[in-house]
Amino acid sequence: MDINRKLRMGMIGGSEGAFIGDIHRKAAIMDSQIELICGAFSSSPQRSEETGRILHLPKKRVYDSYQEMIIGEKNLPKDERMDFVTIVTPNNQHFPQAKFALENGFHVVCDKPMTANLGEAMELGSLVKETGLIFMLTHNYTGYPMVKQAGEMARGGALGELRKVVVEYPQGWLATLMERTGHKQAAWRSDPEITGNVLTMGDVGTHAENLIEYITGLEVSEVNAELSTLVKGRKMDDDDNILLRFSNGARGAFIASQVSTGEENNLKIKVYGEKGGLEWAQMEPNSLTVRWTDKPLQILRAGNNAPGLSEIAKRNCRLPAGHPEGFIEAFANIYLEFARAVTNHIEGKNSETGSYDFPDVADGIRGMAFIKTVLESTKSSKKWIPFVSPELEN
Repeated sequence: MDINRKLRMGMIGGSEGAFIGDIHRKAAIMDSQIELICGAFSSSPQRSEETGRILHLPKKRVYDSYQEMIIGEKNLPKDERMDFVTIVTPNNQHFPQAKFALENGFHVVCDKPMTANLGEAMELGSLVKETGLIFMLTHNYTGYPMVKQAGEMARGGALGELRKVVVEYPQGWLATLMERTGHKQAAWRSDPEITGNVLTMGDVGTHAENLIEYITGLEVSEVNAELSTLVKGRKMDDDDNILLRFSNGARGAFIASQVSTGEENNLKIKVYGEKGGLEWAQMEPNSLTVRWTDKPLQILRAGNNAPGLSEIAKRNCRLPAGHPEGFIEAFANIYLEFARAVTNHIEGKNSETGSYDFPDVADGIRGMAFIKTVLESTKSSKKWIPFVSPELEN
């Protein structure tokens, strides 16, 4: 049966003033497929209530805790309750909140990193498989049209056999001991009790790792990593440098840093094959530079009428060429694909995760396995450490 309505979204976390919660809300509703109907926006009932008031939600659909929200929504009639929940809380809360939502029959959108450790990631993966529910991890950079174009070219063989990958994600916002100044975002992100064993690797490094595998289709086979803490007094890593080996024999270099003074959000990736190479930068997201061995340099531009783009790239462009799209639109693209999967699930149609173009629980498992491996490499005297991501049991 066709449901012929917007999907109903609940949110855990994301109280007024929280950066990423607001981004999720704006992105989710952009294509008129989703509406926010309820939330448990803060561990403070007062802040949750205030956020609900600002968002014009009915008071009875603003909850004091995520447990109260999930059980409360579950007990509502099917034509009123939420369809899925979006989790935008600190890292150590992702696992219990996602687990509780899945156990009670709700699809899940979860901010990255998926969990605090690999064991939790595996348990969550098994639960997603057992329930058959839809789970999306918001590696939002995969939603950019020119990232999709890059993936079509790299995975599709246009560059020939891939030989070299270089990814860098430098930020400078933690170049000083920001967490000691009362800065809320810096304080929780740099607290190992909240974020787990890593700071920079979990915050931006997992994005970079996911982007490599999304664009190239290659799998990391070995790592040689050094996770460093360069700001005195900080408890966790703030500058990460990694050499990579891939399963096809390609080589890679990986830099993630939050102490690169003056940098903003300068994520870049370069992929080189035997026939050509490409380059994409998040701060100039509508351009994809392509270099060929036997043709002039080519710059492809985003736009739903732009020449030379793949169908999947055009499908993720909302505007004609020359009209910039950016961060929120990339988020919206993966929300739109998630909405398609959830709608099909509700209607009893095919909703196998592999049929859709968004990061899922398997990407979350690989991200946590990558973190575990680079930590092992950092502590080891061995030059190379094998990277093996565990598979879920059938």
